[in-house]
Amino acid sequence: MTVEAQIEIAVFADYFQFYVQDEAANEDFGPLWTDDAVERLIAVAECSVGIGTVRNMAVPIVVSLHQEEPEDDFREWDLVNECSFTVRSGRIAVLGCTDALPEAARLSVPAGPYRLRASYVGLDSLSEDGLDGDDFYRLQIWPAPLAGLRTLKEKAGAAR
Repeated sequence: MTVEAQIEIAVFADYFQFYVQDEAANEDFGPLWTDDAVERLIAVAECSVGIGTVRNMAVPIVVSLHQEEPEDDFREWDLVNECSFTVRSGRIAVLGCTDALPEAARLSVPAGPYRLRASYVGLDSLSEDGLDGDDFYRLQIWPAPLAGLRTLKEKAGAAR
């Protein structure tokens, strides 16, 4: 599995979320954060994906771009979701929900449909005050036809 591009950053997850989106997207996530989306830690729009977090702080993330679907390595992760979104502008931006778009980290990609796999680990590692933890978020993106949201690995004890 070849990684074409990768960014490692800490994103301020204000309101317990951050976004991966087409640079030109301007979608309202308010109605998308349903009870199910909050439980799954993911909300999906046409050109954007909201990633839920367990801390309302800066969280470490790695975003990697692949030529094809990455191999499954779900054992080491607490939760794994997969969804699709469309990139029209040729640029994917990664930012906190209250961050300014001009300062967002970006990946350049050909316009088209993409699949995003969000893997979460350390979800139960928070300090008593909820400010510190070893939570980590990995996002893998590759070109693929549009398909629905799937949870590939559920959190332990999740009721579905």
